[in-house]
Amino acid sequence: MLTKTLWEANSHKWIICGRDPEKPNGIIDTNQYMVRTHNRLLIMDPGGIELFSAMLNSALEYASINEITDLFASHQDPDIISSLGLWDRALPKARLHAPWLWEGFIRHFGMEHTEYVRIPDEGGEIDLGAVRLTLVPAHYLHSSGNFNVYDPQLKVLMSGDIGAALEPGQPPLFVEDFTSHTKHMEAFHRRWMPSNEAKQHWIDRIRKLPIEYMAPQHGRIFKGDDVKRFLDWFENLEVGSAIR
Repeated sequence: MLTKTLWEANSHKWIICGRDPEKPNGIIDTNQYMVRTHNRLLIMDPGGIELFSAMLNSALEYASINEITDLFASHQDPDIISSLGLWDRALPKARLHAPWLWEGFIRHFGMEHTEYVRIPDEGGEIDLGAVRLTLVPAHYLHSSGNFNVYDPQLKVLMSGDIGAALEPGQPPLFVEDFTSHTKHMEAFHRRWMPSNEAKQHWIDRIRKLPIEYMAPQHGRIFKGDDVKRFLDWFENLEVGSAIR
């Protein structure tokens, strides 16, 4: 599994874990992101149960087990959080920040020691001491209770399934040619994003944020002008379950 520091400030840094060539066949490839401060580590959408050992090894490259204090689940899908039961056993004490709507479902993955921090519909923050990360509502894109994570210092948006691309092999980390990249995104967004109205609410909210990097859960990361290109492309794309 690739583990690499992407962006860094004096107070914290972002790390990506992904591009796993050893993942079992038939399992979608995912990006996991971590935020490291001087004494804490947050793991965002830590992945499926099959990734747990690789993710734990990656996290321990950057922090001791006692410093892994926070997990985040953008929504309830198993590729995001089915490893929860194993994290619950491995971490002495941690908090899971996740939508209030999905608590009764996410707990089925196993939670005996982890504290469930319910994110209200309007969003909130994850306070890591050295940095406050904003939880941005992204409801119905594609989950009815769904959130992105925004870092106002480094201007990074962890966008979950929004911006996801399904490409074969091991594609580069960053989008290099936006126009050609859209063919890897279109079918996914048409089928998995059920509401044009929700899409527009999200776009209007995101356009107000200064964003240098948009980091989705699947596929390549957008940077610079490609963030705006994505918003324009997504705005003009008809989505929903009735699309054929």
